[in-house]
Amino acid sequence: MAVNPTHVTVHQASRVLEIGFDDGRTFRIPFELMRVYSPSAEVMGHGPGQEMLQTGKREVGIVAIEPVGHYALQPEFTDGHVSGIFTWDYLHHLGANADGLWQQYLDRLKAAGLDRDAAMATSGGGGGSCGHH
Repeated sequence: MAVNPTHVTVHQASRVLEIGFDDGRTFRIPFELMRVYSPSAEVMGHGPGQEMLQTGKREVGIVAIEPVGHYALQPEFTDGHVSGIFTWDYLHHLGANADGLWQQYLDRLKAAGLDRDAAMATSGGGGGSCGHH
């Protein structure tokens, strides 16, 4: 789709990333949605079926956000997650499909018998599944 941002604002109090694009659309993407759909190997896995269902992210914030070249942002979340690189196209996808993605997330939680606010299960190792934490 190749969209480019026209503005990006981090709203700490409401925990949303506001991003406008050159196609005229503006989205307010909740930090929680960004965190549970982070495009990182830690969350998405290395292939289909390896996704790690995220829980306990309702109150997650963003500590810092850095540009990655001219194509993406890399937020640092308050839970320590820093490995997700959110391209402009991916942020546009999250914003445009937020309602459906949110419902998918709630459905996955229900199917797994988990609560949105449950603490994340630990893998027993010293950090994330990909050695990023």
